[in-house]
Amino acid sequence: MDRLTNTIRPYAWGSTTAIPGLLGVEPTGEPQAEMWMGAHPGAPSRLDRGAGETTLADVIAADPERELGAAAVTKFGPRLPFLLKLLAAGAPLSLQVHPDLEQAEAGYADEERRGIPADAGHRNYKDPHHKPEMICALTPFDGLCGFRPPLEAAELLEGLGVDSLKPYADLLRAHPEEAALREMLTAVLTADRAEMARTVAEAGAAIERLGDPYAPYASLVHHYPGDPGVIAAMLLNHVRLQPGEAMFLGAGVPHAYLDGLGVELLANSDNVLRAGLTPKHVDVPELLKIVRFEPADPAVQRPEGNGEEVYESPADEFRLSRFALAPGAAPHPLPAGAPQILLCTAGRPKAGEVTLSPGESVFVPADEKVELSGIGTIFRATVPV
Repeated sequence: MDRLTNTIRPYAWGSTTAIPGLLGVEPTGEPQAEMWMGAHPGAPSRLDRGAGETTLADVIAADPERELGAAAVTKFGPRLPFLLKLLAAGAPLSLQVHPDLEQAEAGYADEERRGIPADAGHRNYKDPHHKPEMICALTPFDGLCGFRPPLEAAELLEGLGVDSLKPYADLLRAHPEEAALREMLTAVLTADRAEMARTVAEAGAAIERLGDPYAPYASLVHHYPGDPGVIAAMLLNHVRLQPGEAMFLGAGVPHAYLDGLGVELLANSDNVLRAGLTPKHVDVPELLKIVRFEPADPAVQRPEGNGEEVYESPADEFRLSRFALAPGAAPHPLPAGAPQILLCTAGRPKAGEVTLSPGESVFVPADEKVELSGIGTIFRATVPV
């Protein structure tokens, strides 16, 4: 197996302390938002097999079947189909959705055909892949996920006592659920920006004054004054994950992470359609094609199983599990046949002969067996083949 050296992404919304705290190093004072573990071309993990440092992407390209296994290569091609991250939100992320596979393939092909540069700010589809994802909390973790029932959202808006929000509440009450949500989101995102900024300012003052149940939205107003995403976010369910709890996010489900440290596992893609809470490009017509306007309770889950605790997911690209290794317990053998990344989040457990500290990770090729031992917590990311 290979000990990985991983890149930390300094996105502005990142916590300045959470990842350094896990790694046991001094904060730099700069935001540290995500640590990437995998072979994504944007920041592939690095390793050294004795001939100098190289990237995990180059190692896989040199011998895909050995590193990934025949089954994974047959299904996904010669690429690691998942990306594992530590995600540390110190401020809200953008309100966003991800396309399904068919939408991603069509959108990518269309933008390629139109010659839109890959790094263009208005480009929606960076690759032809979908991006299902799962977030598992390491600390209390706040997020917004999925639509509330429209009548509940209407009551929330009306409770602010802001006159300019009344037409939006009326929209939510005037149509069947899916049509109501579509009409409301469209109206908010296409409203006059100056008028919406005034509405958001009035809503923000009310949010500060009223406290619960509006407290989750206070940071949105603080970080994104005047942004229509503040009002759009009130259509969504607020979720607080406790450590060990997880949430799966499928295609078309609007969401935004607000605060906390977690382990995120996702299909290896960059495709994001934004609805607000961002200075980046918002393509409203394309967004409205992708969003699934279906009210749904977020499915918060705890892992199931003894020894290996599995977080259930419908994704083909990844499988996430956790090992809580206790004193005196027998070693846990892991099967070969698929690529694995093992991430330590507590203690000093061992993967084979490699001792891991919190925040350290290893890549295990598909043709290699390994067993876990010692004391601590290890997350396992692999392909369910």
